[in-house]
Amino acid sequence: MSSTPENPRVVVIGAGIVGCSLADELTARGWTDITVLEQGPLPAPGGSTSHAPGLVFQTNPSKTLTALARYTVEKFTSLDVDGVSCFHQVGGLELATTPERLAELHRRAGYAASWGVRGEIVSAARCKELWPLIDESLVLGGFHTPGDGLARALLASRAQMARASARGARFLDRHTVTGIEREDGRVTGVVTDRGTFPADHVVSAAGFWGPVIGRMAGIDVPLQPLAHQYARTGPLPELSGATAEASKPILRFQDRDLYFREHTDRIGIGSYAHRPLPVDPFAVLPYDEARARNMDMPSSYPFTQEDWAPSWADCRELMPGLGDAEVEAGFNGVFSFTPDGMPVLGESRRLRGFWLAEAVWVTHSAGVAKAVAEWMVDGRPSIDLHACDLTRFEEAQRSPSYVLERGAQQFVEVYDVIHPLQPMERPRPLRVSPFHARQQQLGAYFLEGGGWERPHWYEANAPLVDALGPLPARDAWSGRHWSRVAAAEAKATREGVALYDMTPLRRLEVTGPGSLDFLDRMTSNNLRKKPGAVTYSLLLDASGGIRSDLTVARLAPDRFQVGANSPADLDWLLRHAPADVHIRDITSGTCCVGVWGPLARDLVQPLTPDDFSHEAFGYFRAKETYIGHVPVTAMRLSYVGELGWELYTTADLGLRLWDTLWEAGRELGVIAAGRSAFNSLRLEKGYRAWGVDMTDEHDPFEAGVGFAVRMDRDDFVGKAALAGKGEATRRLTPLLLDDPAAVVLGKEPVYVDGLPAGYVTSASYGYTLGRCVAYAWLPAGLPTGTGVHIEYIGEKVPATVADEPLFDPKMTRIRR
Repeated sequence: MSSTPENPRVVVIGAGIVGCSLADELTARGWTDITVLEQGPLPAPGGSTSHAPGLVFQTNPSKTLTALARYTVEKFTSLDVDGVSCFHQVGGLELATTPERLAELHRRAGYAASWGVRGEIVSAARCKELWPLIDESLVLGGFHTPGDGLARALLASRAQMARASARGARFLDRHTVTGIEREDGRVTGVVTDRGTFPADHVVSAAGFWGPVIGRMAGIDVPLQPLAHQYARTGPLPELSGATAEASKPILRFQDRDLYFREHTDRIGIGSYAHRPLPVDPFAVLPYDEARARNMDMPSSYPFTQEDWAPSWADCRELMPGLGDAEVEAGFNGVFSFTPDGMPVLGESRRLRGFWLAEAVWVTHSAGVAKAVAEWMVDGRPSIDLHACDLTRFEEAQRSPSYVLERGAQQFVEVYDVIHPLQPMERPRPLRVSPFHARQQQLGAYFLEGGGWERPHWYEANAPLVDALGPLPARDAWSGRHWSRVAAAEAKATREGVALYDMTPLRRLEVTGPGSLDFLDRMTSNNLRKKPGAVTYSLLLDASGGIRSDLTVARLAPDRFQVGANSPADLDWLLRHAPADVHIRDITSGTCCVGVWGPLARDLVQPLTPDDFSHEAFGYFRAKETYIGHVPVTAMRLSYVGELGWELYTTADLGLRLWDTLWEAGRELGVIAAGRSAFNSLRLEKGYRAWGVDMTDEHDPFEAGVGFAVRMDRDDFVGKAALAGKGEATRRLTPLLLDDPAAVVLGKEPVYVDGLPAGYVTSASYGYTLGRCVAYAWLPAGLPTGTGVHIEYIGEKVPATVADEPLFDPKMTRIRR
C-alpha cells in the first residue's frame, strides 16, 4: 500500500496494551497502513502488560489522568474475547486507618465529583461488608467507587489487535528494533533484525524500553523503570468455592503502600512499601534469554523475599485470615516512572514524525491511545495533555541522574498523602536565581517548581504580622506550606512596596526580519505597535483552544521579548518559525525583579535617568534603561494589581540589581515578598494562571480573556475556529466564600442547587478582601449573587458568585 496524506505509513513499536490500543484507535479513524512491531511473542510479549495485575482506580488529583482512565474503563467494558469481557467492573475500595488518610479519602471523593466519577465515602462497617476478610477495628472509613475494577490487559490487547487487523493493520512479533532511519529532520523508517519498515510516523510505545528506542532516534525519554513487588497467596479457606475471577472490589491499603485483588480462591498483593529497585532499560534481557534464565518474561524479575517480609506482616494485620496462608508465587515486575509521575506523550520537534506514548500504565492505556490518535490524525487531542507533553521538562530535569532520583521518589510516594504544594526533597537546590543568597538571609521559605527554588514567604517579615490584627485559623491541610507572614507581605504590597523574584518565569527572545509577521500570525492580539509597546496575547491552537498566554514586548522593530509559560511554548514557536525568525530561551541567562506597590515609583525613579512618570512611562510599556549601574529592560506590568515594574537584567548583574533596589528602598520600608502573597493578590485582580485556570480545552471568551483576541485583524492561528463558535455554555467564574474563616485550595467540586456543576481551579485567601477567592468552571449564565457550595474535605462550604475584578475594578491603582 502506498503512503498518502490521508493514510500515511505508521509503525508502532511495542504491542503491549498501549500499542494495541493505538493501532485500534488509528484504524478507527481511517489510518489503516499500520505496522505494529514487537520483539517478543504475541499475544503476551513480555513487557509490563504481560504481568500487569490490572487494577483500575479512575480517581486522580489530575483531571487529565482521570479522563484517560474513564475512557479506558468505557472502552474495555465494551470489548470482549470469546464472550469474556475485557473489564471486570467489581468496583474499588480505598481504606483509611488514620485520620490523615480519611481526610485524604474525602479529598479523593471531591476529585471524583469534580471529574465525573461515581464514588462515596463509606463507613468501616460498609468496608467490612465489601471485603469481609479485613479487620474492621483497624478501619476508620473507606472510599468506594463502583465503576472501578480489573482491566484484563492481555484480553484487551487481543480484542484490539483483532479489530485493528480487520481494518488493515498488521502485528509482527519477534521483530527486534535496531535503529530508526531519518532524513532532513524527519523519521523515514524503522530498522529491525528482520528487515526495514518505511514510515511517515513512528510511535514508541515500548514501555520501559522507551529510553532504548529514544536513543536510537536521538531523543531522550525521561523515564525510569523500577521493579515492584507482586505476590499471590495459596488457596484461602475464606474464598473456597469461588468460581469468578473476582467478586470483591479491588482494594487499596495505602497507609501501608499495599493493594489487593482476588484471583478466584487466592489473593494477589502488590507492594510499594519496599526500597526503590531501579532497572536499567538497556540491560533488560531479550525474551528468549530471559526465559533461558528461568524468568517468566523480561519484565518479571526474581522476587526479593527480604523486601517482602514487612509488607506480609502488614497484610496479616489487615486480614487476620492470612495468618496461616503462604505466598505461593511472587515476582518483581518492571514498569515505568517519570520525574513527575505523568506519561510522556507527543511528537518530537527534533525528529518530525517520531512520537512518544510512554510511561503509560494499563489504567490510562486506552485513553492515552485515543488522545495520541487524535493528535496524529486531527492535529490535536480532544483533552488537555499539557501535563503529559514530552516537552514539559526543563533541560535541568532531563539528566539521567535527575530522572533516576525523581523517578525513584515517585515510586516511594505513589500512595503517600501529597499536599498540592509539597515539593520533592531532592535534588535541591537545583536552579536558583541570582538573588538566592539574599533570600536565604531574609529567611525565605522555598518551594520548588520547574527545578527553581521559589520563595513563598520570608521569615524576616514575621514582625509585620503583629500589625495585621486577627487572621482566621487554618486547618492542618490548608495551613501546610502556608504562613501568616504571607498576609503581612500582601498588605505591605498593597500599602508600600515589595520586591518579588520573577526570575523563574520563562523569557524568549524573538528576532529577525520576519519576527513581527510571525508573532502576529501566531498570537491572538494586535502586535503591530511601535517599539516600546507590551501586549498581552494568547497562543491558540487551530481549534481556538488556549495553548498559553504571553506578554510580548516589542523592544526594537525586529526584536521582541516574550514572557511565556513552559518549554512547550518555545517548542510550539520553533515548530512554526520561518527561516528569517530566530528564537532563543534567555531565561537562564537573565533574571527579573517585580517592584510593586503604591511606593514603587518612589523607589525606582531616583535610581534611573529616565522619566518613570505615568505620562512618560505608561502601563504596558517597556524601556531599556538603567537602575543605578545596572542596565535593565523595564516593563510596566503588574500581576498583583498595584503600580510597578518588572525589571530584567542579565544574571551576572542580578545581585547588584537586587542590592541597589534594597538599599534605596530601606527608607520606604521595602520588603521582599513571596509567591504565597503573589497568588493571593493576583486572584483578587482576577488574573488567570495558564495550565491551572485555563488550558487548550478552553477558548478565550469562556475563560474571560477575550479582550486579548482581536477578531478584526488579519488571520491568526485559531481565528477561524473562534469565529465559528456559538454561545459559551461554561464560564470561568469568580466565587467569594461566605465564611471569612473558610479556605479552599483548588480542584474541589462546586455544587449548584445541590448537584455537582463544576470545579475550582485556583483559590487563595484574599487578604485585602477578607474572604477566600476561588475561580471555578461553572455553567454560563449564573448571575452575580448566586449561592453555591464548594466541597472541602467532606464539608459543603457556602460561596457566592461575584463580579470581577474583585479588587480595584477601575484599575486606578495600576494606572497612576
